[in-house]
Amino acid sequence: MAGQMFCYIAGNEQEGHFSLINEACSMFAHTNPLHLDVFQSVVRFEAEVVAMTASLLGSNEKASGGQICGNMTSGGTESILLAVKTSRDYMKVKKGITSPEMIIPVSAHSAYDKAAHYFKIKLWRVPVDQDFRADVKAVKRHINRNTILIVGSAPGFPHGIIDPIEELGELASTYKICLHVDLCLGGFVLPFARKLGYPVPPFDFSVQGVTSISVDVHKYGLAPKGTSVVLYRDHEIRKHQFVAVTEWTGGLYISPTIAGSRPGGLIAGAWAAMMSLGLEGYLENTRKIMEASKRIEKGVRQIPELFIIGRPDMTIVAFGSDIVDIFEVNDVMSSKGWHLNALQRPNSIHICVTLQHVAVTEDFLKDLQDSVQTVKANPGPINGGLAPIYGAAGKMPDRAMVQDLLVDFMDSSC
Repeated sequence: MAGQMFCYIAGNEQEGHFSLINEACSMFAHTNPLHLDVFQSVVRFEAEVVAMTASLLGSNEKASGGQICGNMTSGGTESILLAVKTSRDYMKVKKGITSPEMIIPVSAHSAYDKAAHYFKIKLWRVPVDQDFRADVKAVKRHINRNTILIVGSAPGFPHGIIDPIEELGELASTYKICLHVDLCLGGFVLPFARKLGYPVPPFDFSVQGVTSISVDVHKYGLAPKGTSVVLYRDHEIRKHQFVAVTEWTGGLYISPTIAGSRPGGLIAGAWAAMMSLGLEGYLENTRKIMEASKRIEKGVRQIPELFIIGRPDMTIVAFGSDIVDIFEVNDVMSSKGWHLNALQRPNSIHICVTLQHVAVTEDFLKDLQDSVQTVKANPGPINGGLAPIYGAAGKMPDRAMVQDLLVDFMDSSC
């Protein structure tokens, strides 16, 4: 049942929208923006997607300096990788840092671990506070002469909570280091939620100190999968994203992103999605999913065996339990056709509400209540599912075991 899958897809009411972007993708499937002079239309599509995204995130604010620029990427991970790489190289030029370090809260996306591994950057993960927001004091304690970058999320993927971006911006400005804001999930919701009157704290380039932002168009932007945007406050920072090879026998080679050749069809699809929906379309979508999210949050709070983690700011609601094993609840929900995300530290699960869930919120809450009661009446480990992988409530998963399970799964799929 499509309406039961809590992930980043849209529902049947969007079939016309997806037909349009599929057509756009197919029309430009042969194009490659690596060749700027040949595929000029796709290059323009990318520039317009970047400009439209920037316009949502403070490009018109005086505080931004009005020079916001960027590129499209294959997804949030590549956007984050590029922002980290760019910050590393920018800070090497600006401050002479050759042993770079970055500081992120434990709630930040695992893409930063990948970036640290790829780009040889020492990574510090610091705790979140009691509200599951980045602990600014903990971040400050870790800043030293090698710090190139600190990170905030708006919101964080696990719990849907916005970090204190203004306070992080003050730190970045004071110590003259970079601040990246992960808006991969919230970039096409928070600007519209703010217009609708929801209490959204500052999160974009209007905050002094923010040097880069990542935004996924393929999530709430409803663009084809494989489309994201990385933005920078100005061209002086972004130029460090580029790689230029001038001595190659094959000629001059310049690439703005990790990929060389890129699928122009996806860029065209993203452009078509944004042009089709427009500001009013995104505003109406946000109204629906925010209302559905608040209904679900209220419903979960009414189940006495469960508790909400923090105060959700957007469309993710994370919850756990001190009474039942939440992973067993997740397994029962899976048997009913619901596909939720398992979290840890603390053990919990979350739902990410999208358009197709608007009509099934009451079904979800009823199944959740029934699942909790099933586990409460029949406690104990379940064969299969997530509970054995994550272990008993409060116990962390064993990395080697998870790796072996993943390898076995992939081998069985071959």
